[in-house]
Amino acid sequence: MFTSRRQLIRATAATLAFSGFSRFAAAQDKGVEGYRSEVAGYGPLRRDPAGLFDLPEGFSYTVVSKAGDPMSDGLVTPFKADGMGCFALDNDRVALVRNHEVKPTDTRITAFGPDRALAGKVAADRIYDRGDDGMPFGGGTTTLVYDLRKKTLERAHLSLAGTSTNCAGGITPWGSWLSCEETTQNKGQEAQKDHGWVFEVPSRGKGLADPIPLTDMGRFRHEAAAIDPRTGVVYMTEDMGDGFGLFYRYLPKDRTRLAAGGRLQALCLPEGADADPRNWETPYWKVGDSKAVHWVDMDGVDNPYEDLRYRGHAKGAAWFARGEGIYYGQGEIYFACTSGGPAGGGQVMRYVPSPQEGQAEDAGGRLELFAQPTDIAVMEMCDNIAVAPWGHLFVCEDKIGGVNFLRAITPQGKIYTMARNAALLGGDTATNAELAGVCFSPDGTTMFVNVYWPGMTLAITGPWASFRS
Repeated sequence: MFTSRRQLIRATAATLAFSGFSRFAAAQDKGVEGYRSEVAGYGPLRRDPAGLFDLPEGFSYTVVSKAGDPMSDGLVTPFKADGMGCFALDNDRVALVRNHEVKPTDTRITAFGPDRALAGKVAADRIYDRGDDGMPFGGGTTTLVYDLRKKTLERAHLSLAGTSTNCAGGITPWGSWLSCEETTQNKGQEAQKDHGWVFEVPSRGKGLADPIPLTDMGRFRHEAAAIDPRTGVVYMTEDMGDGFGLFYRYLPKDRTRLAAGGRLQALCLPEGADADPRNWETPYWKVGDSKAVHWVDMDGVDNPYEDLRYRGHAKGAAWFARGEGIYYGQGEIYFACTSGGPAGGGQVMRYVPSPQEGQAEDAGGRLELFAQPTDIAVMEMCDNIAVAPWGHLFVCEDKIGGVNFLRAITPQGKIYTMARNAALLGGDTATNAELAGVCFSPDGTTMFVNVYWPGMTLAITGPWASFRS
């Protein structure tokens, strides 16, 4: 079913792209076409003379880091820049902790160089796992220190090593990054340890983090995580390509020490296993509808047989269609379901925790279908997300075989277009890399975003106060 929906989207893309321009399209004569905004936002996109990244008038970008660049620790910047978090260091500088979705087979695009000759520079006790050839796995994180005022990169280093397929993650209230592995590769399958864990990376660390898997948070195809600072509850998405994943929460024993253990639970809707919020075959709900939820305890969270999601569903947990980016806003949690909706074009959910969230008297929060665009010119295949300091939800697109935009959604649910990846791959004018890792400096002056392939981080500034509804 998942494949057929994607094929339907591709078959109708050309028609929709030319049939639904908004009233703002007339202003795009010197800009970029092929998109539609439901509100004016920051105005139409203007073509980047460098052919890299299109933005509205008045906005500009700085290239912070590129795949293959030398880093301060003597290693090289890995490829496949994905999820990312931003942390204040002082009034001028921030730390960006950036995932790299490098798989064990991606041997030539790691921090150790194309021939992996630099692997010896890394202390053995700071490498989580190695392949059968004894070489470190290439997934993990890099940390960048960036000066917001000077718009310069101060230093960069590898900060998590030996993990696999680090897709997205989440920031913690105490200043660390949760890096999530989007794989369940088993020990013995060309790996010396199990994978599918969450790892914690301190944002102020100047070297490699101790690679300790947070095993009570579950072993599954993790995508991203978000923490409610009021309760310490961690919410997590599961990115299954078949669209059959769960939505989880982790109740830690100690709010500031996730490694101290806790309970993993999965979200259930009132109809139990019969509920289908994906809206695939039969409409379950419409945009703006909300449902009361409850949570069920998960056991066997180390998932040795890779059946955690099926066991959760058997207990009544609801399926979600490729849960991806997740972010804590103002008292609510937003998360993206990349292939949800009638045509598989994507959904955004909003979860409002209960006042007693995670406690014994927890009555359950409410889940709302916040966005489900039907026009792919408005938004398609939502992935990494972040809430800006002024409350707008920024959304990265992850299209295969299409042009990827950065969209934004107002608190009222109106979608507008913020940027476009203008870099074309392989000479194919209809294809470029997904966008990822969107996040904001805590002072709200700078937005950061990654271009996934080959891997690049951009810092974007401009007249953020000029938004028009």
